[in-house]
Amino acid sequence: MFQNAERPRGRPRSFDEKDALEKATRVFRSKGYDGVTIDDLVAGMGVGRPSLYSVFGDKRTIFLRALRAYAEAKGARAAKALFSPTTLRDSLAGFMRHAVESATEEGSAPGCLLVCVAPLVDDAEVRQFLQDAAAGGMALVERRFYDAISAGEVPSDFPVSARASQVLDLSRGLTMRAQMGMPRKPLLKDAEEAADLVLLPRR
Repeated sequence: MFQNAERPRGRPRSFDEKDALEKATRVFRSKGYDGVTIDDLVAGMGVGRPSLYSVFGDKRTIFLRALRAYAEAKGARAAKALFSPTTLRDSLAGFMRHAVESATEEGSAPGCLLVCVAPLVDDAEVRQFLQDAAAGGMALVERRFYDAISAGEVPSDFPVSARASQVLDLSRGLTMRAQMGMPRKPLLKDAEEAADLVLLPRR
């Protein structure tokens, strides 16, 4: 028997959805949420206005989709930086270097969509997403510290939660300084020193 295969309706998409969302991320990083218009997104994403609305939705929906995709990619790279090195010190340095490298990415606005743009958006769903992302980041760093305790790198009474908070605060601080225009090289140096600071023994 022959299958009745219907021909697809309309023209195939002339753009890649993932690539278009990455371009939207660059637009939001450059102008912030409130400063971005639909015209900015049409131009920046390379998508016609009808396709933009039908595939991606309105500005808020595009921002949420871009934010989720950005956080997922950033989280995967951060986890790799944190868990690939063999020593705890190198793990922490890699994690904070990643924060700097992400915030000073060539061709993008300085800073981070999660740290520098999203917190300024007055939207309950965005705020909840940021809280969940922060909790996930905290759990990730805490797990690396617990691994270090199991390996005997740090003592069993190591203040895991306090130092994990410190790591995340230092990473956010490096990101904010990138947003303010500090070059990558001195920030990378500070990232290395921050890793040593976190591992100083308690007084």
